[in-house]
Amino acid sequence: MATASLNPADTEKLSKLRSDVAGLNQISENEKSGFINLVSRYLSGEAQHVEWSKINTPTDEVVVPYETLAIPNEDLSETKNLLDKLVVLKLNGGLGTTMGCTGPKSVIEVRNGMTFLDLIVKQIESLNSKYGCSVPLLLMNSFNTHEDTLKIVEKYSASNIEIHTFNQSQYPRLVVEDFVPLPCKGQTSKDGWYPPGHGDVFPSLLNSGKLDALLSRGKEYAFVANSDNLGAVVDLKILNHLIQNKNEYCMEVTPKTLADVKGGTLISYEGKVQLLEIAQVPDEHVNEFKSIEKFKIFNTNNLWLNLNAIKRLVEADALKMEIIPNPKEVDGVKVLQLETAAGAAIRFFDHAIGINVPRSRFLPVKATSDLLLVQSDLYTVVDGFVIRNNARSIPANPSIELGPEFKKVGNFLSRFKSIPSIIELDSLKVTGDVWFGANITLKGNVTIDAKPGEKLEIPDGVVLENKVINGPQDI
Repeated sequence: MATASLNPADTEKLSKLRSDVAGLNQISENEKSGFINLVSRYLSGEAQHVEWSKINTPTDEVVVPYETLAIPNEDLSETKNLLDKLVVLKLNGGLGTTMGCTGPKSVIEVRNGMTFLDLIVKQIESLNSKYGCSVPLLLMNSFNTHEDTLKIVEKYSASNIEIHTFNQSQYPRLVVEDFVPLPCKGQTSKDGWYPPGHGDVFPSLLNSGKLDALLSRGKEYAFVANSDNLGAVVDLKILNHLIQNKNEYCMEVTPKTLADVKGGTLISYEGKVQLLEIAQVPDEHVNEFKSIEKFKIFNTNNLWLNLNAIKRLVEADALKMEIIPNPKEVDGVKVLQLETAAGAAIRFFDHAIGINVPRSRFLPVKATSDLLLVQSDLYTVVDGFVIRNNARSIPANPSIELGPEFKKVGNFLSRFKSIPSIIELDSLKVTGDVWFGANITLKGNVTIDAKPGEKLEIPDGVVLENKVINGPQDI
C-alpha cells in the first residue's frame, strides 16, 4: 500500500474513508481492501509519467505481424489439445443504455434475431462440436448486469458449452466534496456504486474462485474481449503462437484509421512493451499521438492472458495499472470513480507481446451506425461468425453518421423497412426526420438532410449514388 508517501491530510482522509468503508455491508472484505488500495494509490499521486523522448516504436518481435504466425498442425487431436487449454472470457458488465436499451448490452439483437450472446455461444458450440474439445465461456458481469444475465443464460442450458458467470468488484462512488462514500450519505441504490473498469478482471477472477477452478482443469489461457466486438473470435494461430513462445500476455492491435485516433497504442519503453493512452500524453504531444504516421496501431481490447501468470501477479499485488479518474454527477452531487483498464497490465507480464491483426478482428457495435453495418449485406453470419462480404473490394468499411433520431435501437429499426445495400458505399450522413423504404441501394458518398420539421421518405427500390438529398425532388 502506498500510504507511506501520503501527506498528513491525505493520511487522515484515507483513515476516515477506511472506517466508513468498513461499515458497508453490501460488499466483501476483498472489495473493501481493493477499493482502499486503489484510493491510496490515487492519493499518493502514483502516476506513471511517460518521458516522451524514451518512447520507441516496437519492433516486429514485440508487435508481431499476424501474417508471420505459423499455421498450427491441422491434426484434429492436436487442435483439440490446443483448444482444451483455452477459456473464452467476455466482458459483460455494460448496459445498453446508450443505444436506448435496458439490461445487458450483450442481449441487443444484432442480426437475424440473434443477440451478441447468441452469436458468442454459437461460435464456441461450433468449435466444441468440430474438434471434440471443451472450451468454456466465462462472462464477467457487473452488479448492473448480473441478475439479468443469470436469467438469459438459462436458455443455453442444453448447449454443449459450460457457461460460468462471475461478478467484477463493486466499489462505492466517492463524494468529491468531503471524500465520503456515496452510500454512506444515504444513496443506497445502484447509483451509489460503480464497477471499477475491466482492469478489475484480474482480482475478480481470483476472488471469485473461478481462476483456481480453471487451473485445476488444465486451462492455461483466457481469450478476453468485449462482448460487443463481433470480430473477437477464437484464433488458433494466435493461441498456438503464445503457447509455443510462452507469452504470458498478448494484446491484439490493428492499424489505425482516422476514426481511431484516440485509441491506446503499444510502445517500447525502458525495455518493456507498454500501453500508451491519450490521457498519459503531455498536451504538447497530443497531435503527434493522434497522427497515424508515428503511432500506426491501436488496442482492440482483444487480450490473451496466461492464467498461471494472473494468479502469480494478483497474489503478489503486482498489478499496479494506471488509475483512470472518472468524474460523474449523481443527483447533483459531484462524485469520483477510480478505474483501471486491462490493457495497462501488459507491462507486468513476462514475454508480453502485441499481434498486429487484420481489421476484421475489430468489429465493435457501440452505436446504431455500427448496427447498420452489421445488419447490411456487407456481412453474413456462419456458425455465429460474422463474416465480411468478399464483394466489397475496399478494405475499410463505409463511414456512417446517423442523426439523433436514429440513436435508440427501437427508433433505428422503425426508420428502415429493410437495411439498404451498402457494398459500394463510401460514406453516409443522415440528419433530420428521415425514413427508408425497402430494397434501397446506397453507393459512393450519400448525404440525406431533411429540412427541420419536414418528414423525408426515401422510396422503395431507389439507388442513390453520390447524392446530396434535401427533399423529395433530389431523389
